[in-house]
Order: sequence, then structure tokens, then C-alpha cells
Amino acid sequence: MRIGGTDLVLRPSFAALVAAEEELGPLFALVERAAAGGLKLSEMTALFWHCLRDRPENLSRAAFGEALVAGGLVAATPALKLLLRQVLQGR
Repeated sequence: MRIGGTDLVLRPSFAALVAAEEELGPLFALVERAAAGGLKLSEMTALFWHCLRDRPENLSRAAFGEALVAGGLVAATPALKLLLRQVLQGR
């Protein structure tokens, strides 16, 4: 995914998904909310944040969220769909 002019890679590793689940609750419920159109921006941002591989040191979570919104939710949707598919099916 591209955020603020930088290409970032999302990888749903075990550790990343455990961290996301600790913050957001059960992943299956998250997937169900997403499928029903009920996923909150904060939830999408948190899931992406936890799954970021090689996160730039100068990138804060708040700045990441702002860049995500600035890029538009439509632009983030393909990455979200792919990430959720990887969560359900594995790599």
C-alpha cells in the first residue's frame, strides 16, 4: 500500500495478528464487521498499523492514520480486502 508517497508492506504475521486482536477483539468479529460494512476507521488503521512490516521509525501511528485518510478510503480498500483474505486463508 502507498501512504504519503511511501510504499508500505502489510504482513499479517502471528505476532501482528495477536497484537491487533488484543486491541480490537476477535479477528473473526472484525472480518464480519468489515463484510457488513461496519468496520470503523480506527479499526482499519489499527489492523494496518499492527501488520506494517518494516515500519519507518519516523512514522507515528497518528501520522499514519492521517496519511491513510488523506489518501482516501477507496485507495485503502484493496489493501484491506487482501489483508482480511490473508487473515482468513493464510498466506
